[in-house]
Amino acid sequence: MALLGERPQSASPSAASSPAAPASATPATPATPAGPARATARPARPPGKVPGLALAALGVAAAGTVHLALPAVPMLTAAVVLGVLAAHLPGTRTLVGGMARPGLSFAGKRLMRLGVVLLGLKLSAGDIIGLGWSTVAMVFVVVAATFTGTVWLGRRLGLPGDQPLLVATGYSICGASAICAVSEVRESEERDVATSVALVTLCGTLAIAVLPLLQQPLGLDAGQFGRWVGAGVHDVGQVVATAQTAGEHALGQAVLVKLMRIALLAPLVAAVVLSVRARSRRAAAGVPGAGASGAAATGARDRRPPLVPLFVAGFLLMVAVRTTGWLPAGALGFAATVQELLLAAALFGLCSSVHLPTLARTGSRVAALGLCSWIVIAGVSYGGVLLTT
Repeated sequence: MALLGERPQSASPSAASSPAAPASATPATPATPAGPARATARPARPPGKVPGLALAALGVAAAGTVHLALPAVPMLTAAVVLGVLAAHLPGTRTLVGGMARPGLSFAGKRLMRLGVVLLGLKLSAGDIIGLGWSTVAMVFVVVAATFTGTVWLGRRLGLPGDQPLLVATGYSICGASAICAVSEVRESEERDVATSVALVTLCGTLAIAVLPLLQQPLGLDAGQFGRWVGAGVHDVGQVVATAQTAGEHALGQAVLVKLMRIALLAPLVAAVVLSVRARSRRAAAGVPGAGASGAAATGARDRRPPLVPLFVAGFLLMVAVRTTGWLPAGALGFAATVQELLLAAALFGLCSSVHLPTLARTGSRVAALGLCSWIVIAGVSYGGVLLTT
């Protein structure tokens, strides 16, 4: 009787029909293949990272050109759009899905980590202290309300995978950088990451055009408007583009509040790591609904992520370096340029995996989540600004 899971061995027809060979029969000597037959085809080498990284570099150059021609379009937004186009245009679609995929995936993960590390150079401890405790508390409330509300609504809408968590992270902290930081410790699917980045980038870009129109109707002075933008807009570049419409004072307030939100990236990632560890322990213990069992549970336990991932530790180290004041303005400016280039390459690589027909199947739900989350963060931050100024 065959063992469970073992494929039964069936006799060939010739063996079944022919008489058994005598025991004394000499076994046939296997024929030596002829010379040409020995030359078997070598397995094709998997494509390296160079083609994808070269394509990402071209995408960054194109995004920079778009930004120079249309300054109102941030470079990172252009990189997102160009990445999506590269995945669907006939001339690049095969390349993106084939030999360029390893390099593009590398850009979307590794280069994004380096960009997150350099993001720490935009923040110092003095910036946080200078905001005042009331503003710090307001930022905490905005982030907590946006994060929990978006995750809850995303689950209610039935969005797949990690999309609710990633969208909530991007809206509440700092856009694509935060999404990729959390996706690293969650080991999220690349398509979930790309969809979340595309949604958050789109909504943040719309904020550049919409929020300045609301300053006067909402009765906000320049400082209040800047704080509202810093608390409610996702990416740093989008914050700068939106707040500068109200002058230098508004821009300064917006950047300070935004940097405070960025400072919450490290504790958020640590909280996600703790949740991953708890889920792995439940899976190892065989708790129903834990999502894994047996070998899968053992694998999750073996891949237990560190409480503070290396790139988050690098982010905190850069914050400490900026706090010392050792770096001159020129070095900080160079680091900011490198950070933007890294993030542009990472976003191009990520969004090149977006498949619009697949996205369209959940498009209405994703759009509803984005709109509702945008209303939540704008409303809560507006109330917070009025209470603290």
